[in-house]
Amino acid sequence: MNKYAIIVAGGSGTRMNAEIPKQFLEVNAKPIVMHTLEQFHFDDIQIILVLNVDYHDYWKELCLTHHFNIPHLLVKGGSTRYQSVKNGLSHIHEGALVAVHDAVRPCIKKSFILTAYEQAKDYGSAVLAIPLRDSIRKKIGDYNLALHREDFVLIQTPQVFKSEILKKAYQEPYRNEFTDDASVVEFMSNKIHLVEGDPFNIKVTYPNDLKIVETLLKDNI
Repeated sequence: MNKYAIIVAGGSGTRMNAEIPKQFLEVNAKPIVMHTLEQFHFDDIQIILVLNVDYHDYWKELCLTHHFNIPHLLVKGGSTRYQSVKNGLSHIHEGALVAVHDAVRPCIKKSFILTAYEQAKDYGSAVLAIPLRDSIRKKIGDYNLALHREDFVLIQTPQVFKSEILKKAYQEPYRNEFTDDASVVEFMSNKIHLVEGDPFNIKVTYPNDLKIVETLLKDNI
């Protein structure tokens, strides 16, 4: 089966307090998103980078500056993550496996990527998940209630699906409960197959995350 990777890089990164979107912030001498694309660079995976159209020229300049030549298709991002993924899917035919990954998760290991593709081929989907380490409580008004952490997992990307499943799911109108691709696919009554995630596969969200990612990438953890 043909393999695709949609790298979603349409966010503005307002919580980073930076002048440019967080996917362009440099870590270890190059933008975060370049590290991410490198992890998906396989001979049999076609990369689609979904990016706000206002930054297409900026991205092309960055590629020249950093001599970045990993093949990829540059696609216009949407006003929401949902629309950005949908734009990426418009370039994919059925009969393929499609991974969707956050551009600001640059520490994903190639082994986890390959496992997710293999599992999706067998089960139709493969979504990375890790167990909770801390105790959790549910807030109910002025009260709160302890919950069993064993009943919950933290979801990561990549999330890999057979293309016919993902493309059909993204024909649905956007809903607020669509927080990731798994939630979109699940809305169509599809079961989600979870696979082991990586605790080091963090998503850069706040300024302190940059130091963590810098160390992880430097040490090749």
